[in-house]
Amino acid sequence: MTYCFHPQCQRPENPPDTKFCLNCGSPLLLKERYRAIKLIGAGGFGRTFLGVDEDRLKTPCAIKQFFPQTQNSAALSKATELFNREAVQLLKLGEHPQIPTMYAYFEQDKRLYLVQEFIDGGNLWQELQQQGAFSEAKIWQLLRELLPVLQFIHENGVIHRDIKPENILRRQLGPQTPTRVSVAGPLRETLVLVDFGVAKQGTESELAQSGTITGTQGYAPLEQIWRGQAYPASDIYSLAVTCIHLLTQVPPHELFNPQTGEWIWWQVLRQKGGSVSDELRQILDTMLAEAVKDRYQSAAEVLQAIDGGDSQTVTQVSLPVTQPPSPPATAIAHPPGFAIAHPPGFAIAHPPGFAIASPQNPQPKQQHGSPQPDEISKLLETVKSELSQTQPKPPASPASPSPTAKSPQSTPKSPAFDPIQAELEAMKAEFGES
Repeated sequence: MTYCFHPQCQRPENPPDTKFCLNCGSPLLLKERYRAIKLIGAGGFGRTFLGVDEDRLKTPCAIKQFFPQTQNSAALSKATELFNREAVQLLKLGEHPQIPTMYAYFEQDKRLYLVQEFIDGGNLWQELQQQGAFSEAKIWQLLRELLPVLQFIHENGVIHRDIKPENILRRQLGPQTPTRVSVAGPLRETLVLVDFGVAKQGTESELAQSGTITGTQGYAPLEQIWRGQAYPASDIYSLAVTCIHLLTQVPPHELFNPQTGEWIWWQVLRQKGGSVSDELRQILDTMLAEAVKDRYQSAAEVLQAIDGGDSQTVTQVSLPVTQPPSPPATAIAHPPGFAIAHPPGFAIAHPPGFAIASPQNPQPKQQHGSPQPDEISKLLETVKSELSQTQPKPPASPASPSPTAKSPQSTPKSPAFDPIQAELEAMKAEFGES
């Protein structure tokens, strides 16, 4: 079917592929390429159609038609400004997987048209009616998906001004639907933020006033309602109101106590048998602060608070630092009567962990690090005692020498080599004086 764009057409439905309306004769193609399939929304200043782009293999698109029916010049001027704003903002934001892409913006037959990407999926208000109140897990997911979008648009100088469940769509892509790719990969289901112009929200009397109210009553903060001003913290406020509406399934005006000037959303939630964690309650309450300065000033701050809250629930486990075991000391056991004779000037360099032990004197326990002076002295005494026991003993009397031993008088008078002293000197050179 092809739908006629003329606002006064009495029978706007036409057969497919028709180029002119069979009832009023108006052209059915915009810019010779955009065709309306059905009407999906209407308001005081325009209508929205589901359409197709004939030049892009009949790709689905959303066609917004702007035709304000008012004689009030101030209201007309403001409504036109808001409609133009959406086109400018969508063009400025460019390609983002969670923001509709603008395809075209033009005037035809004295009416303005905005053609943008069609988001196939219902909004969160419809989801609330169909599935009931959101769980805390769904609210965490909502915040994690939409806060990066707010951060993106705010960094590009854009304030949405009308965040509410109706303007958040859950994109559903079928297996045959072309998939837009984000940094995280193909998007099969995600939340999309729509309606950046808020042109359809104002009534004629509101648009004629100075300091135009933008946004929806109940979701918009005081700075928007009273003065028509909006900041990044204003969008953060509206997102929090959206969250408490979805959590409680209660309209925002019933979640605020005008006598005390406080939000009572968590008391209402408790009365309905629900509950949320202290972390989520604290974050939402900060987002809902009445004064702008008391709220999070950016979406990045909210994300940081969310990540900080999650990190506190993670148990940090510190594993003990273990040192590699020292290699066992090498021990040399000397048989009884064994002696080592070293030539003059000979020194023995022992590798780390080397020790000499005898069967009579067990090896002392190896300690980590360098030996202490007391340990060196004990080790030297042990070696000295061991080597002295292995030296041959002199004969009991010079008159009766042993046939197998030499007489002491036969030893030359030159200084004799002392193996014990040589061993001590070698170990002193290695370990130092005690």
